[in-house]
Amino acid sequence: MNKLITTFLFLATLAFVVPVYAGSGHAHDKDGGHSKHGHSHGPVNSNRVKAKAVNMLGGLVKKGIIDKSWRATKPVKAEKKTFAKGPEWVVSFNNEMIKDKTKQTLYIFYSLDGHYIAANYTGK
Repeated sequence: MNKLITTFLFLATLAFVVPVYAGSGHAHDKDGGHSKHGHSHGPVNSNRVKAKAVNMLGGLVKKGIIDKSWRATKPVKAEKKTFAKGPEWVVSFNNEMIKDKTKQTLYIFYSLDGHYIAANYTGK
C-alpha cells in the first residue's frame, strides 16, 4: 500500500511541478519554443524533442523529483506514438543505477509541436 501511495504522490507531483521546466534547451529559444504570439511554429523533429526532454530531465533532477543519477543519462530514443487523444512524441531514458527495475526507464511525452505533456515510468 505504501508503494502505491508513493507512486501516486510522485505522479501527482509531476503533473503540477514539471510543466514549469518545459523548455527547448536552445539558447536562442528562451521562451520554451513558443513564438512571441504564444504558439509554436509547427511540428518538431526527433532531435529537437530529445533536446527538450534532456532539458526537462535536468529540471526534474534539480527539483529533486527524480534521482541525481538520471542527469548522466541520454535519450535512448524519440518516437511518435498514437494514444487515445492522438499522436505524441515519447522520449525514453534508461538508468540502470535505479534499483527498482520498474523505474529504470523514464518516458517524457510531448505534443508533435513540442509542448510538454507528462512524464512517467510506464510509457503510457
